[in-house]
Amino acid sequence: MPRWLPSLSLWLMAGLHLLLLASLMMVLGTLSPARADAECRGENLLDTLQKDDPERYAEVLDEGRQIVNGQGLFWKIQRAGTEPSYLLGTMHVTDPRVLKMPAGAAEAHAGARMIVIESDEILDEKRAMAAILGKPELTMFTDGRSIETLLAADDLAILEAGLKSRGLSLSAVSRMKPWMLAAFVASSACETARKAENAVFLDKKIALDAAAAGKPVKGLETLQEQLEAMAKMPIEFHLEALVETVRLGDRMDDVVETMTQLYLAGETGLTIPALKALTPTESGDDESAYAAFESAVVSDRNKRMAERAAPMLAEGGVFMAVGALHLPGDEGLVALLRSQGFTVTAVP
Repeated sequence: MPRWLPSLSLWLMAGLHLLLLASLMMVLGTLSPARADAECRGENLLDTLQKDDPERYAEVLDEGRQIVNGQGLFWKIQRAGTEPSYLLGTMHVTDPRVLKMPAGAAEAHAGARMIVIESDEILDEKRAMAAILGKPELTMFTDGRSIETLLAADDLAILEAGLKSRGLSLSAVSRMKPWMLAAFVASSACETARKAENAVFLDKKIALDAAAAGKPVKGLETLQEQLEAMAKMPIEFHLEALVETVRLGDRMDDVVETMTQLYLAGETGLTIPALKALTPTESGDDESAYAAFESAVVSDRNKRMAERAAPMLAEGGVFMAVGALHLPGDEGLVALLRSQGFTVTAVP
């Protein structure tokens, strides 16, 4: 198995959590020469791990299955005296397999009085871009620095070649914060091609369908708040992750396919243990880096979303859709909503 940097593992986890990064592809995707007929060639890396290292594979399964609320994408939310609400875990991609929601979810969406998503700004591309660019210091270097001045020559050469293969010139994007570029290069070839053809990711489809039906669509956080979560991570973290993501090349398709298959199986608790196993580290800093990531990108945002969702859920009749990795764990949305007095049960 390859020995990739811990920053790559953590950045990929961030990418799975952030609706913002899917929104960025609306802009960055237009810079790509991706063909509409680009094929999805990814393989499930867990199958390879099972063959090559069955003991480690068993450890990953055991770790994932011990995470509370780690199985299931679709949940029913109830409180006495109100209509039930529903919670769907999403994946921020345009994959047709993902766009087909679990049994019962489409009906719950159709019957809901209100739709709640991570950010309602995605309904309007101009509004989304205004939000993303509203604080330029969060998306661009505004202090004279650039990616070219911050990377060593060897890493710069790797990055320049990788961007060129994707139709981007480093000189044209060197003042972008590295995580913006990483959002682009982390996309699989077929995902980039679908977005170039104006395909929408699941969260946006849910919001658009609701708006077309005349239903109110509410957001739980802003894209700017997601930007700020990314900005809390050190710039060195983002630079390393960018270079290592470029190094992956076509192997990124394998990572995306692995995560997609876990999502389709409803194995939300397995996702992070799998990423950590498939992107192992030789560094001793991994635990501290992961703790910082978990606080900024996962736990703090889960608490904010749970607090903002509670008044809407208290009225009943809500269909809420957020990234699936926000659901599991002791500080996941399922546990947090239960702590607020809601009964939350998985829909089989």
